[in-house]
Amino acid sequence: MSLKERLHEDSITHLKAGNEMEKTTLRNIISTIGTREKSGKNPTELTDQDVENLLRKEVANREETAALAAKDGRTDLAERELAEAAFISTYLPKMLDEAEAKGIVDRIMEELAADHELSMKDMGNAMKLVGAQIAGRFDGKAVSQMVRAKLG
Repeated sequence: MSLKERLHEDSITHLKAGNEMEKTTLRNIISTIGTREKSGKNPTELTDQDVENLLRKEVANREETAALAAKDGRTDLAERELAEAAFISTYLPKMLDEAEAKGIVDRIMEELAADHELSMKDMGNAMKLVGAQIAGRFDGKAVSQMVRAKLG
């Protein structure tokens, strides 16, 4: 089942259960997905990775709104936004810690080193392979630094 299908099915479940915040949040996300798919000259269907990226942006938007609301003394709005962000986060893959990311980088760099001596010319290929494994579950800049350190 795709992530988009899971969101749709969960929205129906929350509708039937009377969970207002979850139902509304999922409906808004599904609507955003539909808008993205239909916009532009050539409508396309979003992949799971595209939907994950959209969900990350939604979480970030809600956290930013919560920070602004808290700054303005609107704790009710801040709490609601943080609750929505936490709910949306349940649909995202678990973030990697630094040791897990370093392990992935080390393994891929060892595989690349088996073919030939590595140099900075291998940075693009290494980042492509590492990015496919990590895909938004760890800070891209930190991953780039790890790869660069391995290349010397």
